[in-house]
Amino acid sequence: MLELIVAIAVLTVLGVVGLVATRGRTKALPPAPTRPSIPPGVGDDASDTLPEVRRTVDTVELPPTIPPPQVETPPGPVLDVPEPTAGRLVRLRDRLSRSQNALGRGLLTLLASDKLDDDVWEDVETTLLAADVGVAASTEIVESLRTRTKVLGTRSPGELRALLREELLTAIGDVDRSLRTLPHAERPAVVLVVGVNGTGKTTTCGKLARVLVADGRSVVLGAADTFRAAAADQLATWAGRVGAEVVRGPEGGDPAAVAYDAVRTGAERRADTVLIDTAGRLHTKTGLMDELTKIKRVAEKLGSIDEVLLVLDATTGQNGVVQAKQFAGAVGVTGVVLTKLDGTAKGGIVVAVQRELGIPVKLVGLGEGPDDLAPFDPAQFVDALLGD
Repeated sequence: MLELIVAIAVLTVLGVVGLVATRGRTKALPPAPTRPSIPPGVGDDASDTLPEVRRTVDTVELPPTIPPPQVETPPGPVLDVPEPTAGRLVRLRDRLSRSQNALGRGLLTLLASDKLDDDVWEDVETTLLAADVGVAASTEIVESLRTRTKVLGTRSPGELRALLREELLTAIGDVDRSLRTLPHAERPAVVLVVGVNGTGKTTTCGKLARVLVADGRSVVLGAADTFRAAAADQLATWAGRVGAEVVRGPEGGDPAAVAYDAVRTGAERRADTVLIDTAGRLHTKTGLMDELTKIKRVAEKLGSIDEVLLVLDATTGQNGVVQAKQFAGAVGVTGVVLTKLDGTAKGGIVVAVQRELGIPVKLVGLGEGPDDLAPFDPAQFVDALLGD
């Protein structure tokens, strides 16, 4: 019995010691983290937290987007649109008429005299000579008018004007004035532009390029005036306005080589027409006519020259006829371009050149504008002379 009581007492003491030890270890543990207090009603449903998340994302400020650099292609050259050549002389007739009134009005005034005696007819011939019509042509016009007015008894201003118009048209002549600028089967047409300095050859080449482009042709320009520094640049400016190509060489280079390259380039590009500008004078010992003959000969190695256009300043009068004779003998001129016909020109040079040389006037320049070059129309020209 005593042994039982002792065993119970020992077990009791061991249990108390274990309980005390356990409590000591529990107090040594770090305190548990406290949860933040949540207001009542929040968190009862999981969907309550989604609007708050969305609002937080919506208010985030993102950095600004940098747009990619824009590469702008520079625009190409703005090309001019030349005026159509049809009817150009009609549109420019008023300008031509104002510059030629001295001839037309003077003749009509003389023919309207009360008495058509020898003195009047002499004055008519003097007026024609002063207008650079030429001696032979002036004499023929006066004799024909004198005979017809006497035989027909013509006296009214309208009848006299009609007779004068017929005589002037007869003196100018009815010849082929077309420009041979259409391409051949395998090569372009080639036009050689010649003349002395100061007549406006380079400007005429540029204006003629506009005439051809206006008629639907493609053009290559050859800057064979290598002795005038600004000639090639001037030609390039004209070409750039209508989208034509320019072939040029070094300053002071061989003009014939430039002409050859221009024709070859025209063939390679399948252009319709090649226009070759030439020098009006040279700074070497070689004569101008010899150089032009060489240019023509070298260019013709690739095909014949279709046109040789002589540019004449209409204000030079009979000096222009002398020039025409020299060029015709050297390079075989096929047509004349009369420039500056709207200034102090006397107009009769049209008759003189054709009567004395048999070379038709094919183009006339009536001003400084880019489209002031027009195909020559005898009827329109005479009507402008007479102020109609």
